[in-house]
Amino acid sequence: MTWSSPLALLREAVRGQRERERDLRTLASNLPHEGLHRGRQPNRYFPGNAIKTTKYSLLLFIPMNLYEQFHRFANIYFVGLAALNFVPVVNAFEPEVALIPICVILALTALKDGWEDFRRFQSDRKLNRTPCLIYRRKDKQFVVQCWKDIRVGDFVKVVSNEIVPADLLLLHTSDPGGVCLVETANLDGETNLKQRKVVSGLATLTSPCEPELFNSMVVCEKPNSNLNHFKGFVETTEKKKLGIGIDSLLLRGSTVRNTEHTVGFVVYAGCETKSMLNSSGPRYKRSKLEHKLNYNIVYCIILLCIMCLIGALGHFIWLQSLPSAPPYLVPDSHGQHIPPPLSGFYTFFTMIILLQIFIPISLYVSVELVKIGQILFITNDIDLYDEDSDSRVQCRALNITEDLGQIQHIFSDKTGTLTENKMVFRRCTIMGTEYSHNENAIRLAIRKESDMDEDVIFHQQTQPAQTGWTLDTEEADFGTSPQSQQRRKADGNDGGDMAFSSLLETEVVPDRKLLQRIERREGGSGAAMRSSSGSPEATHHADFFLALAICNTVLVSKATAPKRRANQRSSDSVSSLPLKAFSNLLGKITSLRHIIASWQPMSNEPSSVAQDAEENLDMDHNNVLSSDNNVFGDHSTSGGQTRGLGANVCYEAESPDEAALVYAAKAYGFTLLARTHDSVTVRLPHDKVLTYEVLDTLPFDPNRKSMSVLVRHPVTRELVLYTKGADYAIMELLGTPYAENRLGNQKTIAASTQRHIDWYAKEGLRTLCIAKKVLSEKQYSEWSLVRREAMVAIDNKEQLLMDTSVQLETNLTLIGATGVEDRLQESVPETIQALREAGIQVWVLTGDKTETAVNIAYSCRLVDERDLVINMSSKCKLTCASTLDCALEEVRRSSGDPLAAEKGFPGLAFTLVIDGGTLAMALESDLRDRFVELAGHCRSVLCCRVTPLQKSAVVRIVREKLQVMTLAVGDGANDVNMIQAADVGIGISGQEGMQAVMASDFAISRFKHLKKLLLVHGHWCYSRLSNMVIYYFYKNVAYVNLLFWYQFYCGFTGTTMIDYWLLIFFNLFFTSLPPLMFGVMDRDASAELLLAVPKLYRTGQGAADHKFSFWITILDAFYQSLVCFFIPYWTYQSSDIDLFSFGSLMNTISLFTILLHLSIEIQTWTVVHWVIMLGSVALYFIVTLAYNALCITCNPPSNPYWMLQEQMADPVFYLVCIITTVVALLPRYTFHVLRNTLAPSPLRRARPLDWSNPSTKEHWIKERGSFRSSGEVKLHGPSPTLAADHGLSETTSSPPPPPPSPRASSDITGSDVAVNVIGRSARNPL
Repeated sequence: MTWSSPLALLREAVRGQRERERDLRTLASNLPHEGLHRGRQPNRYFPGNAIKTTKYSLLLFIPMNLYEQFHRFANIYFVGLAALNFVPVVNAFEPEVALIPICVILALTALKDGWEDFRRFQSDRKLNRTPCLIYRRKDKQFVVQCWKDIRVGDFVKVVSNEIVPADLLLLHTSDPGGVCLVETANLDGETNLKQRKVVSGLATLTSPCEPELFNSMVVCEKPNSNLNHFKGFVETTEKKKLGIGIDSLLLRGSTVRNTEHTVGFVVYAGCETKSMLNSSGPRYKRSKLEHKLNYNIVYCIILLCIMCLIGALGHFIWLQSLPSAPPYLVPDSHGQHIPPPLSGFYTFFTMIILLQIFIPISLYVSVELVKIGQILFITNDIDLYDEDSDSRVQCRALNITEDLGQIQHIFSDKTGTLTENKMVFRRCTIMGTEYSHNENAIRLAIRKESDMDEDVIFHQQTQPAQTGWTLDTEEADFGTSPQSQQRRKADGNDGGDMAFSSLLETEVVPDRKLLQRIERREGGSGAAMRSSSGSPEATHHADFFLALAICNTVLVSKATAPKRRANQRSSDSVSSLPLKAFSNLLGKITSLRHIIASWQPMSNEPSSVAQDAEENLDMDHNNVLSSDNNVFGDHSTSGGQTRGLGANVCYEAESPDEAALVYAAKAYGFTLLARTHDSVTVRLPHDKVLTYEVLDTLPFDPNRKSMSVLVRHPVTRELVLYTKGADYAIMELLGTPYAENRLGNQKTIAASTQRHIDWYAKEGLRTLCIAKKVLSEKQYSEWSLVRREAMVAIDNKEQLLMDTSVQLETNLTLIGATGVEDRLQESVPETIQALREAGIQVWVLTGDKTETAVNIAYSCRLVDERDLVINMSSKCKLTCASTLDCALEEVRRSSGDPLAAEKGFPGLAFTLVIDGGTLAMALESDLRDRFVELAGHCRSVLCCRVTPLQKSAVVRIVREKLQVMTLAVGDGANDVNMIQAADVGIGISGQEGMQAVMASDFAISRFKHLKKLLLVHGHWCYSRLSNMVIYYFYKNVAYVNLLFWYQFYCGFTGTTMIDYWLLIFFNLFFTSLPPLMFGVMDRDASAELLLAVPKLYRTGQGAADHKFSFWITILDAFYQSLVCFFIPYWTYQSSDIDLFSFGSLMNTISLFTILLHLSIEIQTWTVVHWVIMLGSVALYFIVTLAYNALCITCNPPSNPYWMLQEQMADPVFYLVCIITTVVALLPRYTFHVLRNTLAPSPLRRARPLDWSNPSTKEHWIKERGSFRSSGEVKLHGPSPTLAADHGLSETTSSPPPPPPSPRASSDITGSDVAVNVIGRSARNPL
């Protein structure tokens, strides 16, 4: 080992810091330098792969932990007072005794922190010792070593189903196409497989893998936490630059799937890996109640200073009034007494020490313990458990549980939050012709109704798995065998553990008319094989479904992959269909006429659904009931081995939209068979297999709103660009025939397609446009040069890549569009209605079209049929300003209309619908206040076509301008900004991964869980914690004031009449558990009542009476302390009772008074309450009696021997305890009686329902729930007397009349602008 000078070490450390902070770092292979000194290693400045998440070390634990704890002001305050007590001139207690309370608090906190850190140490050690394969030059092979031995520049081999140990640049895979499939569930929660590919153009690592041949340099960006972004390039020995991105990076924590082995080059290790940079502990937010608590602490400090000033002034006056110094005042060493002014100054600090528990020392610790108990109850609530996903609610932020009870605004995403995010292919339009897919609508309607009817079970002989449709073979499969035929839920969640693979999503019944055209053209001309010959109509139809199958990122994997469970179907013989089931099915099919009839795009369309339905309804009716017609099963034509291959493939999609479109293409015979980084294989109808060369993929971009795939046709060798995207984005990219000067049939196609898209959106369907473009070789070669330059760029790489995508996606040819349905989640309408009754304003922020959002809003009862909908859409800022002014004028006039108030309408209910462009202008500084005011008058707000940044901006502005408590709920990565901007963020662990969950404070699996989480647990948490905090202040103030009143009789000298040890034990042990029990288990109303009467939630909103309750409680504490002091004082005034016996009596009285005060506040008594309350009293007497019997000289010069025993033998002791306690609590009890009698709160009026018998209570809840679901505001109590007596009868015999006619105007007009106001129906503007 060589010696290095300190200067050299310092210079090396500075150089290493500079290397790590550079924007670009150059990495080389470690193999040529293996075995050399660390100073000669090329990557020596970068950290190793060992991780350390612990905060402390064994030697520095105590000082570091104390440093952490002293960040809390309360700890500094109490340690300072304990140190001040060591000053002889100001001490009030024995210095050692005064240290006990703060030492106990610090020790308990240190033990908790130490245990948590030890758990982290164990986890780190286990992870660092995980085995892996690292290539070593001296062994000429991969050897088994630990994760901690990996260094940047090493070559690591990862086999199938193993976790990647570091961030690796993929150089070799066992797959001939250089592709590796990984699962990133440990990073972002997404279970679908993602494709990673070997660095394109790097031919050094051939099979077998030889890392020693790698002589290139890797240049990459410095580490960052973005899991979806990576940029750099590989510079070969020939100075050729090969661009690398996230598609070539294996992230630490991801798992290799369906790939035998991979080899990668380590670019980031240890704490610099992306997964470690994203690792963080529980989120810490300061709750609103904590802010109020800090203010209360300040008020108590002010009161404490006032009392100390009174003590100092009183001591000065007392000394001045004495003719001479009394003998018990000890002079200093020079025989001089302290002057009265200086003595009064010292007394000020003595009083601070004496009255220090005026500030509750254990309040912060108690609040943390209560919150842990509340979280335990929330996470173990069976009603918040989702059986389908096997997940429960997660509390990721441990200190804002009480904020759940104060929410005033909820901001929600739509897709995946209000809806299932399970996309079902419903309709499509190709070259201006609309295909209604009536058969598929019938299948979905039957599945939905049969899922809701538990008695209908279909028994039918199962058929072999099939993949396509023809007109000749249509075999029915109404169900599976009895062994596997269990009742399916409406979401169709029965597709194993693959993402987006339920039967609801994968089964598509083709449209008969469209299938006939494809079968006829395919059989006649083979147009799908040729893109430039044959029937043009057939070419367009083939291109449409080829685009659905090719233009995506869907991966194809084997059905027997280790990741998945085999989803087998039993082939047991089953009985025939029962007569009852047949009759029910017949009735359901007959009832579908109105469903089919309602699906008509427009009355003047020849191919509308209405005409198709009338022509084919009887035929469809018979086909559905026929045993030869396959409705529910997987369908296919007859085929050979290729068709069998298509039946066994499994699709791994990154989004449910892509999965739905791929399954739709498969239903028409265009089956995606395989995908690599440079090819995609599709099986066409009649078993024709084509392998397209993938030249480039332009991934989806939120700015472009589109995705494209550039392929080479295997037969014609044409270069074809298939593009799909949002309708408004694709329509702007159409070529000259489709632009403003388009003519003839081409113009009609675009107009018809746009008309179909608009109708799809009004019906709540998600729409995508499909287009194509044929490129010449020259165009492609010129574009590819620009694309390669953008790929190897480091600076501004994203913008350059987007520019190349925009350059290529021009002059497109429109093929058609799709309509995909995203169903509402279970109980969403009921949840939103309950939240609105609770006084919570619900906003929906979505990127969907306005028509889609409005349709969903009506479906989920966010918008009522009686609401007036203000639809704002402006192209310029001036129009936006005029629109806001007109809308505000109308809203203000309607809100203050006396005619409406006389008729029972205090104001009309408004709903605001605004698009993204208008919202951007409305959020500018000069219009922001007007927009917020308008939104504040609206009951619901829908923001459509908004970006993630706009979502967070809306949340932030509303929270700051209106000063309200906000909650944001979402399920995708685009909701992260919104979730983090709100006071409370809730993530839904749905189909789009776990990005929203990881950024949230709470995580749920269903939107319906929000109802109980807020209305029940939120209400309980806030009421419990706020009452416990106020009680803590009361307890300490009432007890410490006993010492203050005694100062008036001892010359304000700072002496106490209560034994020091009992004084400490009183707050530390005797009265510590009851408040904790009160904060964790008290319940002012049952969960059933809170859910049945959501208006009870409003008691926590705003919480304006918190400050009033605090000051009333403080005054009550002063009064009770006066009673507890002066009644015993007057009783024993002329007796010979000693000082500490008098203090022991007051200690006992205070215990009874404080505990009985809590008994008055407790709303619900359980066995736990009785045990803790009686146990606290028993503990007091046991400890005090034992202390008086055993501790004779514990506190010299006092002698507590047998003190309480003698008092308990005196009947006066019991009489004084009873009278004093009653007199002290009489005002509090009287106040509660009068308030609950004369002005009862809504909670108090509702509580008799909890006390009523269970059958009456259940009847009332069911009756009220039926009225709420029907949209009426009718609140019937269990009996007329009960409802009338307790204020729960807000009864109206009929629904409210329509709004007053003067306000039902068609438009809000003003200065050249009209705001569309939609009246009783979203589809019929007034």
